[in-house]
Amino acid sequence: MITVFGEGRGFRVIWLLEEMGLAYRLRPVNLLAGVEKDAEFLAINPAGFIPAIQDGDVTMVESIAIMEYVMARYGPTPLAPSPHDPVFPAYQQFLHLGEAGLAASIYFVVGARNFAPEYERQNWSAGQALSVFESRLTLVTRQLARTSYLAGETFTAADISVTYALELAITSGGVTLSEVEHSYMARTRAREGYKRAMETCQSRKAWLAKAV
Repeated sequence: MITVFGEGRGFRVIWLLEEMGLAYRLRPVNLLAGVEKDAEFLAINPAGFIPAIQDGDVTMVESIAIMEYVMARYGPTPLAPSPHDPVFPAYQQFLHLGEAGLAASIYFVVGARNFAPEYERQNWSAGQALSVFESRLTLVTRQLARTSYLAGETFTAADISVTYALELAITSGGVTLSEVEHSYMARTRAREGYKRAMETCQSRKAWLAKAV
């Protein structure tokens, strides 16, 4: 039984586990209440960020690394194309772009626009982070003009990675997406694995409903 600590980016992990049909449990982590009050979680991840997982003797953090671990440990799975598959380079690129290029940059925009003092909400760093997000988004737009999913015509873990980032951008980052991205998200969010993950992640479900 894999234990997933925290929603947020942990949604990526839970969605992946649902797609693979693996047993897990979600252990909520309340960042707003302060992780310093959560000794059990800090014993798992002393850095205090989510997600983290515990799988037997294995403890890991970082959502993309966790996804790669799960697919390697419990695969093979079509969610992770073989290195010899022609779509593998695109899969690898967008799996990591979803965090390194998209979610990591929009995170700072979300923080500035939703939590900073009013006079700091349009600061230079937030503007720079938004520019980084928008430049990386052009790669997503170009790919989706060619294929239904980011690694071709088949849904992969790269789509889990990027869909999470796009949801964060439109709900909390003030980003407007094109019809290409909206159509893509309609396809990924229609998956039964996504729907089951949303039912598990009730805090995320409520947050998304409020943001609409």
